Amino acid sequence: MSVDAAQVRKIASLARIAVTDGEVEAMTGELNNILDWVEQLAQVDTTGVEPLAAVIPNHLRLREDVIDDGGIRDAVLANAPQAEHGFFAVPKVIE
Repeated sequence: MSVDAAQVRKIASLARIAVTDGEVEAMTGELNNILDWVEQLAQVDTTGVEPLAAVIPNHLRLREDVIDDGGIRDAVLANAPQAEHGFFAVPKVIE
């Protein structure tokens, strides 16, 4: 597969990128080189190779899910315009 100048202009238009004629010629060559490289990758035999997300094993460090109010309720409510019974008080919005 190869890309020509018209396709590069179409791609640039879709990406909303202004390109000059010189840039179109340069991008044509670059995109063709990228597509050639992808075709080379497609020829690699990957049978028996497990898919990887990373080349080293990553293990998530999990913490216990504990419900905690932070112990700073009064400090948080000090910023509220109005507080009632330990909660933010807001005006009624339903008629």
